[in-house]
Amino acid sequence: MDKIKILVVGCGNMGTSHARAYHKLPGFEIAGLVSRKPESRERLSKELGGLPKFGDFKKALAATRPDAVAISTYPDTHAAYVRESLEAGAHVFVEKPIALTVEEAQALVDLAITKEKKLVVGYILRVHPAWTKFVETAQTLGKPLVMRMNLNQQSSEEQWYTHKQLMRSMSPIVDCGVHYVDIMCLMTGAQPVSVSAIGARLTEEISAGMYNYGQLQVRFNDGSVGWYEAGWGPMISETAFFVKDVIGPKGCVSIADEKKGDSDDIEGHTKTGGLILHFSELDSNGKFIKKDVLVSTEDEPDHDGLCLLEQEYFLKSIQKDLDLTNHLSDAVNSLKIVLAADKSFRTGETVHL
Repeated sequence: MDKIKILVVGCGNMGTSHARAYHKLPGFEIAGLVSRKPESRERLSKELGGLPKFGDFKKALAATRPDAVAISTYPDTHAAYVRESLEAGAHVFVEKPIALTVEEAQALVDLAITKEKKLVVGYILRVHPAWTKFVETAQTLGKPLVMRMNLNQQSSEEQWYTHKQLMRSMSPIVDCGVHYVDIMCLMTGAQPVSVSAIGARLTEEISAGMYNYGQLQVRFNDGSVGWYEAGWGPMISETAFFVKDVIGPKGCVSIADEKKGDSDDIEGHTKTGGLILHFSELDSNGKFIKKDVLVSTEDEPDHDGLCLLEQEYFLKSIQKDLDLTNHLSDAVNSLKIVLAADKSFRTGETVHL
């Protein structure tokens, strides 16, 4: 089978990890690297043995005529780049979110179906072995579920600069929240029915209409509930910045946060430190029957390893013509939830889905 020529768009943290994956996988051949920052594309090209470099996406697309495009740029460019790539006849891998509106996301999904091209959205937690176990364990706890998750980041220097760039188009609970509400939906297997949110603008370094701290609450039609909290900036607390906890009638399962490091450590965002499983059953004396269980996750992949798993899935979706209907439906659904949270924050009212 011929190699799939892929154009890598964006040479930051995610784009670099994905490019390394394409470089390693024999089914792909990198046709070029695109970045608005000359130093970024130069660095990555040199690391991977010398690759064609471009500063303009449209020129790169026309020059390389790729079979596939990987998009890891700022979110406000995603929809346009996905559309142009699909129109050019390429399969697409795009970092979340697929677009900035539900309508635009659905239109891109429809276009991919019409063009008979694969469109994969970068939900990295879906390929994570420990998170897969986390979801599977949560599904054994009965209903309803109470899902508590956050990812706060005390950022400075380059990381704070990146966060401010991201907040030109979306808040932390929208940008990161799609990952975690997607996990909640997988755990419950139920439909979200309403979303509420609160938030605060903690700095004048962002626009008056933006907020760098937020929390959303989502209700499901099986009685399950979940909350997600995210904050970015130099003022954010590192106390309890990483909470991943699910409670059900039969007990609870949590991702242990040992050895998490600093909250702005990208590598630490996917590290789990193990799963703690607690059982609620009591004996006739009111004592717990079972002891808590610690499930080791010491052999989990690092960030580059997870991106490799994502790209193996993307490659398989193309080569094996996988049906991505559920994948894309879930991507649109999670976006719908976090955008409803953003609307709730701005209106002060609960949004019914």
